[in-house]
Amino acid sequence: MTTAQRTFASDNFSGIHRDVLAAIAGANVDHAPAYGDDPVTAEAVRLFRQHFGDDAEVFLAFNGSGANVVGLQSLLRPFEAVICAESAHINVDECGAPERFLGSKLIAVATPDGKLTPDLVEAAAVGTGDEHHVQPRVVSVTQSTEVGTCYTVEQVIALGRWAHEHGMWLHLDGARLSNAAASLGVGLGAFGSAAGVDVLSFGGTKNGAMGAEAVVSFLPADGSPLRYIRKQSMQLASKMRFVSAQFVALLSDGLWRSNAAHANAMARRLADGVADVPGVTVAYPVEANGVFAVLPPAVTAALQRHHPFYVWDEGTGMVRWMASFDTTEQDVDAFVGLVAAEMAS
Repeated sequence: MTTAQRTFASDNFSGIHRDVLAAIAGANVDHAPAYGDDPVTAEAVRLFRQHFGDDAEVFLAFNGSGANVVGLQSLLRPFEAVICAESAHINVDECGAPERFLGSKLIAVATPDGKLTPDLVEAAAVGTGDEHHVQPRVVSVTQSTEVGTCYTVEQVIALGRWAHEHGMWLHLDGARLSNAAASLGVGLGAFGSAAGVDVLSFGGTKNGAMGAEAVVSFLPADGSPLRYIRKQSMQLASKMRFVSAQFVALLSDGLWRSNAAHANAMARRLADGVADVPGVTVAYPVEANGVFAVLPPAVTAALQRHHPFYVWDEGTGMVRWMASFDTTEQDVDAFVGLVAAEMAS
């Protein structure tokens, strides 16, 4: 899927926000200590703690899959398992990286809306104490989910409470945490230790950055293996100030929220527009920056010739359209018009 045009294929297709790009350029002055021992990284960590609390330990990384593997490895031993939604990114879209590099099993749970519940997790958490079974150790949730829905703060708290009562940890894949927080009207810290989250991945790349992700841990810093895990996992940047500068830009002056809120609004505009087109069904509530719709395959093929996007479920004809921080109203309205024209032809 090679294209130079603006598309609805993925929020990874978008460019870098101008303020983030300026921050990268601003960090490109003289020499600075490597591997994060520089003032720009110190400022990024300060800002993370401003949002997530003073108990947050921050480890910057290059990409979301790497951040997930690093964070999960700090919580697991090879005979222990992760309970996640069947649609979870760690289960579907990371090419088996968690299972290969952690040596741990993923227990995938079918969900109606991409979200786990304590009841669903409890039904999957079997074999505790039986040496013939992997031992459930981590519950992993994605915020927002892979089908564009969002866990409420209360739902995450309930999962964290259940996990801790059963001697387990709660991990949160926050590749689009900014979109969820903006949608729900809460701060980023609402999904930190206050909600019972033990370790999370925080995504910048999908929200206007370039190769900037983070692992945020709320476990005691004393004796934490995360610095060693990150290095061994090849996620430690030598010139880290250029990763850090991006988070300084995003986490200062509310840029993370304005970027995410705009992407969410464009997704909502797109969903509202196609909902009026006869024959198009929006499959899930649009709570973040993704729209999932069911179309006839012939219409999908025709649309993809103009605006590339991904088919989510070939069996049902469900497609995924993602809005980005740089999606415009004109982009959305033109695409809605194209959908209507192809459906009517």
